[in-house]
Amino acid sequence: MLQLKDVRKSFSEPGGGVLPILDVPEFELGAGEQMVLVGRSGSGKTTLLHIIAGISRADSGQVIINGLDICPMPEAGRDMFRAQHMGYVFQTFNLLPAFTALENVLLGMTFGRMRTDRQRAHSLLDRVGLSHRLNHKPSELSVGEQQRVSVARALSNRPKLLLADEPTANVDPGNQQQIVDLIRETCREEGVSLLMVTHADDVAEQFDRVDHLNELNRQSQAHSDPKKKSP
Repeated sequence: MLQLKDVRKSFSEPGGGVLPILDVPEFELGAGEQMVLVGRSGSGKTTLLHIIAGISRADSGQVIINGLDICPMPEAGRDMFRAQHMGYVFQTFNLLPAFTALENVLLGMTFGRMRTDRQRAHSLLDRVGLSHRLNHKPSELSVGEQQRVSVARALSNRPKLLLADEPTANVDPGNQQQIVDLIRETCREEGVSLLMVTHADDVAEQFDRVDHLNELNRQSQAHSDPKKKSP
Protein backbone atom coordinates (compact mmCIF):
# COMPACT_ATOMS: atom_id res chain seq x y z
CA MET A 1 0.00 0.00 0.00
CA LEU A 2 2.69 2.49 1.03
CA GLN A 3 6.42 2.49 0.30
CA LEU A 4 9.04 5.13 1.01
CA LYS A 5 12.40 4.93 -0.73
CA ASP A 6 15.29 7.29 0.09
CA VAL A 7 12.98 10.10 1.16
CA ARG A 8 14.82 13.26 2.17
CA LYS A 9 13.54 16.63 3.32
CA SER A 10 15.23 19.77 4.57
CA PHE A 11 14.17 23.35 5.25
CA SER A 12 15.85 26.68 4.62
CA GLU A 13 16.93 28.59 7.71
CA PRO A 14 16.60 32.38 8.13
CA GLY A 15 20.38 32.85 7.89
CA GLY A 16 20.53 31.10 4.55
CA GLY A 17 21.56 27.69 5.84
CA VAL A 18 19.83 24.37 5.28
CA LEU A 19 18.34 22.29 8.10
CA PRO A 20 18.02 18.57 7.21
CA ILE A 21 14.95 16.98 8.81
CA LEU A 22 14.35 13.60 7.19
CA ASP A 23 16.46 10.92 5.55
CA VAL A 24 14.39 7.73 5.43
CA PRO A 25 15.99 4.95 3.34
CA GLU A 26 12.94 2.68 3.35
CA PHE A 27 9.55 2.18 4.95
CA GLU A 28 6.55 0.02 4.08
CA LEU A 29 2.95 -0.30 5.23
CA GLY A 30 0.81 -3.15 3.96
CA ALA A 31 -2.79 -3.07 2.77
CA GLY A 32 -5.11 -3.05 5.78
CA GLU A 33 -2.17 -2.89 8.19
CA GLN A 34 -2.30 -0.68 11.28
CA MET A 35 0.82 0.75 12.86
CA VAL A 36 2.00 3.63 15.01
CA LEU A 37 5.08 5.74 14.46
CA VAL A 38 6.58 7.11 17.66
CA GLY A 39 8.80 10.15 17.95
CA ARG A 40 9.44 13.06 20.26
CA SER A 41 7.96 16.47 19.51
CA GLY A 42 9.93 18.19 16.75
CA SER A 43 11.41 14.96 15.40
CA GLY A 44 9.79 15.28 11.97
CA LYS A 45 6.68 13.12 12.40
CA THR A 46 4.28 15.70 10.97
CA THR A 47 6.72 16.56 8.18
CA LEU A 48 6.82 12.90 7.20
CA LEU A 49 3.02 12.64 7.19
CA HIS A 50 2.80 15.77 5.05
CA ILE A 51 5.18 14.23 2.53
CA ILE A 52 3.22 10.97 2.44
CA ALA A 53 -0.02 12.93 2.00
CA GLY A 54 1.48 15.11 -0.72
CA ILE A 55 0.93 18.30 1.27
CA SER A 56 4.69 18.83 1.06
CA ARG A 57 7.08 17.50 -1.56
CA ALA A 58 10.18 15.51 -0.62
CA ASP A 59 13.50 16.93 -1.76
CA SER A 60 14.29 13.52 -3.25
CA GLY A 61 13.14 9.91 -3.12
CA GLN A 62 9.90 8.10 -3.80
CA VAL A 63 6.54 7.98 -2.02
CA ILE A 64 4.67 5.09 -3.62
CA ILE A 65 0.99 4.66 -2.80
CA ASN A 66 -0.95 1.88 -4.46
CA GLY A 67 1.93 1.47 -6.90
CA LEU A 68 2.09 5.14 -7.92
CA ASP A 69 4.92 7.50 -6.99
CA ILE A 70 3.35 10.83 -6.03
CA CYS A 71 6.62 12.78 -5.76
CA PRO A 72 6.86 13.84 -9.43
CA MET A 73 3.26 15.08 -9.43
CA PRO A 74 2.53 18.82 -9.44
CA GLU A 75 0.88 20.23 -6.33
CA ALA A 76 -2.61 20.11 -7.86
CA GLY A 77 -2.09 16.48 -8.84
CA ARG A 78 -0.96 15.53 -5.34
CA ASP A 79 -3.96 17.34 -3.85
CA MET A 80 -6.36 15.43 -6.07
CA PHE A 81 -4.63 12.11 -5.41
CA ARG A 82 -4.85 12.71 -1.66
CA ALA A 83 -8.54 13.60 -1.89
CA GLN A 84 -9.30 10.43 -3.83
CA HIS A 85 -7.14 7.90 -2.00
CA MET A 86 -6.24 9.15 1.47
CA GLY A 87 -7.83 10.40 4.66
CA TYR A 88 -6.07 12.71 7.11
CA VAL A 89 -6.95 13.23 10.77
CA PHE A 90 -5.34 16.49 11.91
CA GLN A 91 -4.52 17.03 15.58
CA THR A 92 -6.02 20.54 15.28
CA PHE A 93 -9.15 19.12 13.56
CA ASN A 94 -9.21 21.69 10.67
CA LEU A 95 -13.00 21.79 10.59
CA LEU A 96 -14.66 24.68 8.77
CA PRO A 97 -16.28 26.82 11.51
CA ALA A 98 -19.22 28.02 9.43
CA PHE A 99 -20.26 24.46 8.48
CA THR A 100 -22.19 21.95 10.56
CA ALA A 101 -20.80 18.54 11.45
CA LEU A 102 -22.77 16.99 8.59
CA GLU A 103 -21.64 19.65 6.11
CA ASN A 104 -17.99 19.19 7.10
CA VAL A 105 -18.24 15.47 6.37
CA LEU A 106 -20.08 16.04 3.08
CA LEU A 107 -17.41 18.53 2.07
CA GLY A 108 -14.77 15.84 2.53
CA MET A 109 -16.45 13.86 -0.25
CA THR A 110 -16.43 16.72 -2.72
CA PHE A 111 -12.65 17.17 -2.51
CA GLY A 112 -12.21 13.81 -4.22
CA ARG A 113 -14.91 14.51 -6.79
CA MET A 114 -16.96 11.60 -5.52
CA ARG A 115 -20.73 11.77 -5.47
CA THR A 116 -22.03 13.40 -2.33
CA ASP A 117 -23.47 10.54 -0.28
CA ARG A 118 -25.62 11.88 2.54
CA GLN A 119 -26.44 8.36 3.70
CA ARG A 120 -22.73 7.58 4.17
CA ALA A 121 -22.17 10.91 5.94
CA HIS A 122 -25.04 10.13 8.33
CA SER A 123 -23.70 6.61 8.84
CA LEU A 124 -20.17 7.82 9.65
CA LEU A 125 -21.41 10.42 12.12
CA ASP A 126 -23.63 7.79 13.72
CA ARG A 127 -20.61 5.46 13.94
CA VAL A 128 -18.65 8.12 15.82
CA GLY A 129 -21.59 8.72 18.15
CA LEU A 130 -22.74 12.07 16.76
CA SER A 131 -26.05 11.28 15.09
CA HIS A 132 -27.67 13.75 17.53
CA ARG A 133 -25.20 16.53 16.66
CA LEU A 134 -25.45 16.59 12.86
CA ASN A 135 -26.49 20.22 12.64
CA HIS A 136 -24.10 21.61 15.23
CA LYS A 137 -21.16 23.77 14.17
CA PRO A 138 -17.66 23.16 15.59
CA SER A 139 -18.03 25.96 18.16
CA GLU A 140 -21.08 24.15 19.52
CA LEU A 141 -19.21 20.86 19.93
CA SER A 142 -16.78 19.71 22.61
CA VAL A 143 -13.13 19.15 21.67
CA GLY A 144 -13.68 15.40 21.68
CA GLU A 145 -16.73 15.76 19.45
CA GLN A 146 -14.80 17.93 17.01
CA GLN A 147 -12.11 15.26 16.72
CA ARG A 148 -14.79 12.64 16.07
CA VAL A 149 -16.19 14.79 13.26
CA SER A 150 -12.69 15.04 11.79
CA VAL A 151 -12.40 11.23 11.87
CA ALA A 152 -15.73 10.88 10.05
CA ARG A 153 -14.64 13.46 7.47
CA ALA A 154 -11.30 11.68 6.92
CA LEU A 155 -13.17 8.47 6.12
CA SER A 156 -15.88 10.08 4.01
CA ASN A 157 -14.11 9.52 0.67
CA ARG A 158 -13.57 5.78 1.31
CA PRO A 159 -9.76 6.10 1.52
CA LYS A 160 -7.30 3.23 1.20
CA LEU A 161 -4.85 4.93 3.56
CA LEU A 162 -5.61 6.93 6.71
CA LEU A 163 -2.97 9.20 8.25
CA ALA A 164 -3.58 10.33 11.83
CA ASP A 165 -1.36 13.05 13.28
CA GLU A 166 -1.36 12.96 17.10
CA PRO A 167 -5.16 12.50 17.09
CA THR A 168 -5.37 12.50 20.90
CA ALA A 169 -3.03 15.46 21.52
CA ASN A 170 -5.81 18.03 21.95
CA VAL A 171 -8.41 15.70 23.43
CA ASP A 172 -8.97 15.44 27.17
CA PRO A 173 -7.73 12.19 28.80
CA GLY A 174 -11.26 10.88 29.23
CA ASN A 175 -11.82 10.80 25.47
CA GLN A 176 -8.38 9.74 24.23
CA GLN A 177 -9.01 6.01 24.35
CA GLN A 178 -12.34 6.46 22.63
CA ILE A 179 -10.71 8.33 19.74
CA VAL A 180 -8.00 5.68 19.24
CA ASP A 181 -10.54 2.84 19.39
CA LEU A 182 -12.83 4.67 16.99
CA ILE A 183 -10.10 5.17 14.39
CA ARG A 184 -8.79 1.62 14.64
CA GLU A 185 -12.18 -0.09 14.58
CA THR A 186 -13.43 1.94 11.63
CA CYS A 187 -10.26 1.31 9.64
CA ARG A 188 -10.51 -2.40 10.40
CA GLU A 189 -14.15 -2.54 9.28
CA GLU A 190 -13.40 -0.74 5.99
CA GLY A 191 -10.02 -2.37 5.25
CA VAL A 192 -8.15 0.93 5.49
CA SER A 193 -4.40 1.01 6.11
CA LEU A 194 -3.63 3.15 9.17
CA LEU A 195 -0.50 5.12 9.97
CA MET A 196 -0.80 7.00 13.27
CA VAL A 197 1.97 9.15 14.70
CA THR A 198 2.27 9.93 18.39
CA HIS A 199 4.70 10.68 21.17
CA ALA A 200 2.41 9.05 23.76
CA ASP A 201 3.53 5.64 25.02
CA ASP A 202 0.01 4.72 26.20
CA VAL A 203 -1.26 5.11 22.63
CA ALA A 204 1.64 3.25 21.04
CA GLU A 205 1.34 0.22 23.33
CA GLN A 206 -2.08 -0.57 21.88
CA PHE A 207 -0.58 -1.43 18.46
CA ASP A 208 1.10 -4.67 17.42
CA ARG A 209 3.48 -2.74 15.17
CA VAL A 210 5.34 0.19 16.65
CA ASP A 211 8.14 1.89 14.69
CA HIS A 212 10.37 4.62 16.08
CA LEU A 213 11.16 7.51 13.78
CA ASN A 214 14.66 7.93 15.17
CA GLU A 215 15.42 4.37 14.02
CA LEU A 216 14.02 4.94 10.52
CA ASN A 217 15.44 8.41 10.03
CA ARG A 218 19.17 8.55 9.37
CA GLN A 219 19.04 12.29 10.03
CA SER A 220 17.96 11.63 13.63
CA GLN A 221 20.83 9.20 14.02
CA ALA A 222 23.27 11.80 12.69
CA HIS A 223 21.98 14.36 15.19
CA SER A 224 22.36 11.92 18.09
CA ASP A 225 25.93 11.11 17.08
CA PRO A 226 27.91 14.11 15.71
CA LYS A 227 30.47 11.74 14.18
CA LYS A 228 27.77 10.01 12.17
CA LYS A 229 26.58 11.67 8.96
CA SER A 230 23.95 10.73 6.44
CA PRO A 231 25.48 9.46 3.18
